[in-house]
Amino acid sequence: MAAFSDSVVRRIYQTIASDIAAQTRQVEAAVALLDEGATVPFIARYRKEVTGGLDDTQLRNLEERLGYLRELEERRAAVIESIGGQGKLTDDLEAKLQAATTKAEVEDLYLPYKPKRRTRAEIARENGLGPLAEQLLEDRSLVPQTVAANFVNDKVADVKAALDGARDILMERFAENAELLGRLRQYLRTQAVLRSRVIDGKQEAGAKFSDYFDHAEAWSKVASHRALAMMRGRNEDILMLELEVDADSTAAIKPIEQMIADAENVKPARGACDAWLMEVARWTWRVKLSVSLSVDLMMELRTRSEEEAIDVFARNLKDLLLAAPAGSRATIGLDPGIRTGVKVAVVDGTGKLLETATVYPFQPRNDVRGAQAEIARLIKQHDAQLIAIGNGTASRETEKLVTDLLALLPEPRPRKVIVSEAGASVYSASAAAAAEFPNLDVSLRGAVSIARRLQDPLAELVKIEPKSIGVGQYQHDVDQYRLSKALDAVVEDAVNAVGVDLNTASASLLARVSGVGTSLADAIVFHRDRQGAFRSRKQLLEVSRLGPKTFEQCAGFLRIRDGEEPLDASAVHPEAYEVARRIVSACGRDLRSLMGDSGALKKLDAKQFADERFGLPTVRDILSELEKPGRDPRPEFRTASFADGINEVKDLKPGMVLEGTVTNVAAFGAFVDIGVHQDGLVHVSQLADKFVKNPHEVVKAGDIVKVRVVDVDLKRQRIALSMRKDDGSASMPRSAAGGDAPSSRDRRGPPPGKGKQQEVKPPSALGAALFEALKK
Repeated sequence: MAAFSDSVVRRIYQTIASDIAAQTRQVEAAVALLDEGATVPFIARYRKEVTGGLDDTQLRNLEERLGYLRELEERRAAVIESIGGQGKLTDDLEAKLQAATTKAEVEDLYLPYKPKRRTRAEIARENGLGPLAEQLLEDRSLVPQTVAANFVNDKVADVKAALDGARDILMERFAENAELLGRLRQYLRTQAVLRSRVIDGKQEAGAKFSDYFDHAEAWSKVASHRALAMMRGRNEDILMLELEVDADSTAAIKPIEQMIADAENVKPARGACDAWLMEVARWTWRVKLSVSLSVDLMMELRTRSEEEAIDVFARNLKDLLLAAPAGSRATIGLDPGIRTGVKVAVVDGTGKLLETATVYPFQPRNDVRGAQAEIARLIKQHDAQLIAIGNGTASRETEKLVTDLLALLPEPRPRKVIVSEAGASVYSASAAAAAEFPNLDVSLRGAVSIARRLQDPLAELVKIEPKSIGVGQYQHDVDQYRLSKALDAVVEDAVNAVGVDLNTASASLLARVSGVGTSLADAIVFHRDRQGAFRSRKQLLEVSRLGPKTFEQCAGFLRIRDGEEPLDASAVHPEAYEVARRIVSACGRDLRSLMGDSGALKKLDAKQFADERFGLPTVRDILSELEKPGRDPRPEFRTASFADGINEVKDLKPGMVLEGTVTNVAAFGAFVDIGVHQDGLVHVSQLADKFVKNPHEVVKAGDIVKVRVVDVDLKRQRIALSMRKDDGSASMPRSAAGGDAPSSRDRRGPPPGKGKQQEVKPPSALGAALFEALKK
């Protein structure tokens, strides 16, 4: 990183402070901590006094802006040095460079001085046409053809060649006017229209882009998802995109051409010279600036769209990672399949793999009895309390298989849940999965992942590359580096917000803890395997290469249950244990008995425990943590109940009311899994009975919602849903309409609209065998 002057540093701090609504001193303190190697989660949680309480969102924005502004200052300095080296740096130009607030402004100012390839204008100057261009620009009383005749020589064939050369010189001059470029860009931002057309002959191949076969809208209003869709269509050679400006203008001189002319005070009515200069202005726009500025605006649109898409992905990922865990209960994971069978994995409450199997209830074997008998055996043998069913191919068929089985079992029965299997196949084939289960078939690893992500979504999903989890919007079309950086930050914040059990966490989860990283996570697991469970946080210092600085960053986020030090199970940082003990002493109680006693703790005055090092924010955090030690910020576990008889898109009818799970939230609405292998879309206009600007204001990934089917497009496999108030046309049973979650017995009713209830009877031999086996 370059060393900046004090004035430059102050400028950076002041800019960031304005951007994140903070004070300059807060920014200065946070930057100092970041430069020392502190992480955002650590600063947000344990350095509130230092930063004045900046939260993780402000700190992430601060970190991003800091990087940009430092790059801007480095580029500004390089440009000033380059122009100064040419002997062309004036006080006015330097002042403009110092006042530039974006990289684009700096580059516009640098354009006339930037070393470039030999241009037509350069050749014209070499041929002695520079003075002609200057004369025509300075003296408007001249007749261009008459003056140009004086410049015909052995290198300039005739008057036309002379005027063409002068035009090339002036076009370059006009196109390098930084102030003019700024005005033209702003004009384009407000007036340009993005037009999309289908390439002839590509209509059938590009049917999915049919909405954009003949589409036009203001550049300033193009939504992120539409921009990225059109750009994908262009990249796949289906669509042509272009920016139009002043297309509807009937004036002889287009407004944007007039802006170029006005910059040089060109008035065509004054005479022949001004008329010639007007043509130069037209040529400047049509030949030079229309292309370059259109490219600039398309890049700006891509950047804007990518930022929004990345932000949507990040918010969805955060909601998914912080989804409610089902908890430490023995779980059976089912990875559905037709011909290849349903893969089964049983894990205990800690996620340890106990047993695997493959059953074949579907074609070609159709061994329903054998499959149910095997699952029943696993339930009984391992006392399984949860059954996680992947939501991929054959998930509804597998769910029905399990539903019919559970109806035969005595209470208490396991609870079945449909689980998103996005990314499970990626994990199954990953190096992490191979290291964890070297002797397990790849297909069975997916069933393990499905079971574990029901128990604890965060602990399992951190093993998967974030962009493979499948809650993004055009994630493959955005800048992959920026996407990965943003998503990694989300994962880091989520992991540290929840905290990690030091003695059970995988290396993948430990690697996301503040200050740890992959190599140290492996070292912690190696030490744990060799030396046994950690009894205290202090023992982390015995791990190879884990020094005091790393310990400071990570210790507060690592939990040790039932260890030597009760506070190790909480989010209280070891550096503040002394404060916690003063609080305990003031209560005259034993620490273990005090932890969780909110009545006693609420009577204390936080101010009496604050000192120069640990102020009120830290003391209040400690009191809050003592009230609910190791509390999990995630919500209570809930699941959606899919409707019986609704297994495919063709089963849907307008007016049906269904329950589903929000899988993805985009700028234009929310996608909801209603159990038909194809998510339905609740458009932003259908999310509520009021105007909704941002769908995230209403729903988030993982929410259980009630929706009404509005329209079904079987050909395009599109489902339109609504969350607006029920209009009374629903035709689904109470369970699908959002009533109390029914038991397996309740859900054996008929499909909607099929008359009176008909009991689904299992094969008698299988039923008798299962009842007898599970009664023992």
